Order: sequence, then structure tokens, then C-alpha cells
Amino acid sequence: MRAVISAELGGAARLAELETPSAGPDEVRVKVASSSLNGFDTAVVSGYMASFMEHRFPVVLGRDFAGTIDQVGPGVGGYAEGERVFGVVLGFPLQAGAFGEYVVVPAASLARVPEGLDLTTAGVLGLAGSAAETAVIAIDPQPGDTVLVAGATGGVGCIVVQLAAARGAVVLATASSPQGAELVRRLGAAHVIDYRHEFIPQVAAVAPGGVRAVVHLAGEPFELADLLAPGGRFTSLLGVGPDQMLGRDLVAVPVNAVLAPAAMERLAGEVRAGRVTVPVQRVYELDEVPQAFADFAGGTIGKLAVRVG
Repeated sequence: MRAVISAELGGAARLAELETPSAGPDEVRVKVASSSLNGFDTAVVSGYMASFMEHRFPVVLGRDFAGTIDQVGPGVGGYAEGERVFGVVLGFPLQAGAFGEYVVVPAASLARVPEGLDLTTAGVLGLAGSAAETAVIAIDPQPGDTVLVAGATGGVGCIVVQLAAARGAVVLATASSPQGAELVRRLGAAHVIDYRHEFIPQVAAVAPGGVRAVVHLAGEPFELADLLAPGGRFTSLLGVGPDQMLGRDLVAVPVNAVLAPAAMERLAGEVRAGRVTVPVQRVYELDEVPQAFADFAGGTIGKLAVRVG
């Protein structure tokens, strides 16, 4: 099969031919239709993830997937060939990935794609959607709470803005371009903060007593923490937690995406119903994925999708 791999520690993404995997006990094989690029993939290519998990090269890149089951392994119940599914590749050691024509995953990790939802959208939803929902649960915004989302125009941030606004929060969203500002407003942000120019006064003008919560997806965490009202909540997907915030009057909650199939299916239903939007900046073919890595490094407005099959 064709796949985009990293062949060695710190090895750049490149297209290669690999043996097609087969489903084992309690597994299914998915013929991948679509995927997307996430920060996790850039961390693998840079070699950063080697400190946290074993790599078995060549590593197929890509975490998100959406496609059709084409092989069901022994012991799998409840799924059949031909069903449309999506999810996130979680296997360790790090080797399997979704930037390939086929991926084998545990059946228990799958979520079904709702009728009427296209596979390109499903293929960008798993990791970013789960991370966004986890972050919003961590800050638990109440109606009228001011919530600052730093990194609001990225794939996770776009969904955080919508989920927080749906709870009745007053969302302050960072953006650095007219296109980004227009997007976050459309997604429910009440205020757009241009982080390039007098960032702190802009926030203070909206929330002179401090914001109630911060979602840290980009930027300098301590500068953001200083914008919180006493006792406010700070959550980060970038590894910043209570240990780094000692001495501050706040609640710091580091989070990772909780990849529960039922939650992913529920969020996919919200997308299908039009209550949540997952903006896609560009769709890349499999042989264009190396360019997608370069574009990701320059910043995105929404997700970068990958069309595999």
C-alpha cells in the first residue's frame, strides 16, 4: 500500500510502498478515505515524541482516519465489512498510522460516521474534536463567563470556540488576520483579540476584572494566566499544569484528548446537524502530505485534511 512515513528518528515525511496490514483478533482493517494533519504528527517528524514512546520504523504518520471497514478480525462483534467509521490511531509502540491506504485498529476504538456526514469531515474530527471537548469540560464555562481561547483559529481552537459559546460563555478568541477574525466571529466568538498588537489591553478592555477561564492552545502561558480573574480556570493542551502555576490564584488543569467512541459519535452528530462546524483550510492528496507539513508550520485557519482514497 501507499503510505506517508517517517523512516528514522527526525526523518522527514515521505511517500513509500509498504505491505498492506491484516486485521488480527478484536481488530478491523479500514480502507482509509481521509485523514488530517495534527500537531502530534509534526512532533513525531521532529523526533520530539521519542522521549515519550517507543518508535518502530518506518512509522506511518497520521492519527485521524475515516473510511470503510474492509476486513473484520476474529472475535469482533457489532461491525461488518462496508460500514463507514472514523477515529484516531492509538496503537503503541508508534508504527501504524492513517496516512496510508489501510489501517488496522481495535474495533473497540471505532466510532460510526453518521448518515449524511461526508468522510472528509469525519476524517478531520477525531483528535481535534476530542481535544476541544476535553478542554471545554475542564474549564466548565457557565452562561456569561468570559473565556479566552488562545490559538482559536487552529483545528482544536475552532471547535473550542463553538462549544464554549454553545454553553453561553462570552468567548474572546485570538486571531492575527482578517480571515481568522471573520472565522472565529462566525463560529461564535463575541470578541476578537489580535495577539500581535497590545494583547493585554485588548483583553482588559473586555474583561477589566480578568477573564473567568483560559484555554491555552498557543502562546505564552504565563502571560495568559495573568489575564485570569482570581480563582479562574486555566487549561492547556501543551503540557502546562499546576506545577508551573504555583503561587497563582487559579485552577490549572492540563488535559489530553479523551478519545471515547461514544463522545466522538455524539460530536459527529452535532456536526451532521450543523450545530458544530469543522473548518477545512485545504485538502491534500497523499503525495502532497510533505507540503502539508510545511504549511502547518506556517499556521492554519482550521484543519488541513488529507484525501487518502
